[in-house]
Amino acid sequence: MTRPDHVASTGLGRLFRGQTAVDFYGLRRVGLIVAIVVLVVTAGSLWTRGLNLGLDFEGGVAWDVPAGAEFDVTQAEEVLAADGVSVSAAKIQRRSSADGTTFITVQVEELPQEQIDALSADFAARAGVPTDDVNFSFTSSTWGGEITRAAVRALVIFLALVALFISIRFEWRMAIAALAAMAHDVIATVGFYSVFQFEVTPATVIAFLTILGYSLYDTIVVFDRVQENEGKYAGVRMPYQDIVNISMNQVLMRSINTSMSSILPVISLLFVGAGLLGAVALSEFGLALLVGMISGVYSSIFVATPVLATLRSSTGRKSRRERLRGEDLRAAVIGAGVTGRVMAPADTGAADDEHDDEAKTAALVRPADRLLTHPPRPRKKKKR
Repeated sequence: MTRPDHVASTGLGRLFRGQTAVDFYGLRRVGLIVAIVVLVVTAGSLWTRGLNLGLDFEGGVAWDVPAGAEFDVTQAEEVLAADGVSVSAAKIQRRSSADGTTFITVQVEELPQEQIDALSADFAARAGVPTDDVNFSFTSSTWGGEITRAAVRALVIFLALVALFISIRFEWRMAIAALAAMAHDVIATVGFYSVFQFEVTPATVIAFLTILGYSLYDTIVVFDRVQENEGKYAGVRMPYQDIVNISMNQVLMRSINTSMSSILPVISLLFVGAGLLGAVALSEFGLALLVGMISGVYSSIFVATPVLATLRSSTGRKSRRERLRGEDLRAAVIGAGVTGRVMAPADTGAADDEHDDEAKTAALVRPADRLLTHPPRPRKKKKR
């Protein structure tokens, strides 16, 4: 089929105009394999390495010692070793506050009060500052357990409400697909933190829960268009795979725009808030949010929709017609997105004549004339 003149000649132009013809259903196996690989890597990393839990989850004590020429990470390790505290189990890192002050943060497991007082005095003496300048904090391990239980409780309630809403608004198969996409996003983000051993804090847990909202939004946008096109093509019995492909191509640019409008502020949050201003809490929240948003874009395209198409295709009527591909798919995407009609293959001579308005008008036909594989049956008259 010859490409119509009004279709952009470049891939970027077709993307901006909503004229793409990507066979998303045909790529479903590749997309799902990549998602499965991510899940396997996450499971392996959690099994072998676990998560780098912060002080709020593991419990323990922490000191913030002013850094300078006389005190750095090496001196902090020497103080711990001199007081009989395991250096390998300690977390020592250099941080900067919002006012530009640099300090060394030392986190260790719970210790007796006598040993805590001794370490505070030794840190102050080694850094050459008064003991009052060394900030000390203590967190019980029960606090981390409470945070974890609250997060799990909120997650279960959220998923139950989401499944109920989607089942009522759309259908139960879409609810299963949406839950699969959200689970993929959370697991992928957790796996990222496990593989690279970034510290998990309460701010990170909040970001994990926030990811669910972004993932759900992208998926609902796609499902809404799928349901709309399903009603448009109900009379011609279009295969569900074609409906999925048409819908995905129609909302592709919208999904990219909404995702980029959310991702760019998070990137600014990381670089400006955490990088330039030294707000550590922003980095803990923003990093998980950024990874989850990127994963959400992927899952809405290559996880949620393929799962939905697979569930529907396994129970629906098998079609003898091949899926729309190439210019046939592009014509359906453009026609259904504008007028609800599908462009038929135009005659070569008519396509060459740009001023032949009658040929362009004749190229637009109704879906039944374009997509039916057999003549429509006449309606039977009802007996009165």
